[in-house]
Amino acid sequence: MMNTHFDNEKEKMLHDVNVLSFVVTEMSLYLDTHPDDRNAMEYFNHYNRMSNQAKKEYCAKYGPLTLSCADTSECGDWKWALGPMPWEGGCN
Repeated sequence: MMNTHFDNEKEKMLHDVNVLSFVVTEMSLYLDTHPDDRNAMEYFNHYNRMSNQAKKEYCAKYGPLTLSCADTSECGDWKWALGPMPWEGGCN
């Protein structure tokens, strides 16, 4: 098993979001060719819920990851472009 070190909580949370997103994407591709596999569907649903929850928690703490997380209803502010961009170290 890989021993991963994170410098801070933000890095760990982003790593978790990425891992869960990968699992969901791979499972959706599998289900495209095996739509009757009930175990795979349950696996997909489980990890899709985990992925959505991880994204929600990350966005609440560090700002939106995607435009779908850029909700202005709570604070009325447009925060999408306020954080550092990836080329400015935003993904580090």
